[in-house]
Amino acid sequence: MAEGETESPGPKKRGPYISSVTSRSVNLMIRGIVLFFIGVFLALVLNLLQVQRNVTLFPPDVIASIFSSAWWVPPCCGTASAVIGLLYPCIDRHLGEPHKFKREWSSVMRCVAVFVGINHASAKVDFDNNIQLSLTLAALSIGLWWTFDRSRTGFGLGVGIAFLATLVTQLLVYNGVYQYTSPDFLYVRSWLPCIFFAGGITMGNIGRQLAVYECKVIAEKSHQE
Repeated sequence: MAEGETESPGPKKRGPYISSVTSRSVNLMIRGIVLFFIGVFLALVLNLLQVQRNVTLFPPDVIASIFSSAWWVPPCCGTASAVIGLLYPCIDRHLGEPHKFKREWSSVMRCVAVFVGINHASAKVDFDNNIQLSLTLAALSIGLWWTFDRSRTGFGLGVGIAFLATLVTQLLVYNGVYQYTSPDFLYVRSWLPCIFFAGGITMGNIGRQLAVYECKVIAEKSHQE
C-alpha cells in the first residue's frame, strides 16, 4: 500500500462500554413496559372487585370500560407500577445492598397471589368495624413484607408509597372524582394505606426480579464478547 493512502473505513464495532450502556437502556425500557402492563392488569382486576362490592363508587359519566372502571385508573396504576418497579432495584444498587432474599419467580408469583388475597379480603371479609379490618390488613401487609422482602429499603419505600398514594387518593375523593362507601379516615377507608403498602412491596419484588434477569442477560453477552 502506497504512502498517503488511507484504509477505507469499515464498519466500526461498538466498544464493550457503549454496548453495555445501550443494552441497559433497552432493558430498562422493556422492564418499564412490562411493569406498566402488569400494573394495568392488576388495576383492572382489583378495581373490578372493589366496584362490584360497592367499596368504591364512580359517577356514571366516568364509567368508561368493560371492567366498570374509570378510564384513567389503569394507566395511572400502570405508570405508578413502572416507577415503583424500577425504583426498588435502582435504590438497592445505589445503596450497595443488592436484595437476594427469595429471588426466584415462584416467590414473586406467590407474593402477587397474597397481594390479590389481601385486596380481596378488604372487599369481601366482613368485620364488626373498620378498625378490626384495618388492623387485620395491616398485619397481613407486614406479613407479606416479612415473607417476601425483609429489607429495610423495601419497608421504607412501602411506607412512603402508602403515604403518598393515600394522600393522592384523598385529594381525588375530596375533589369528587370518586368516593368510598363508609369513609372513616379523611374521605377514604382506614385500611387503604395497607393495600398501597402491600402493592408497593409486590411491584418492588417484580421489579427486582426483572432486574436480576437483566443482569444475567448482560453478563452472558459480556462473556460472549
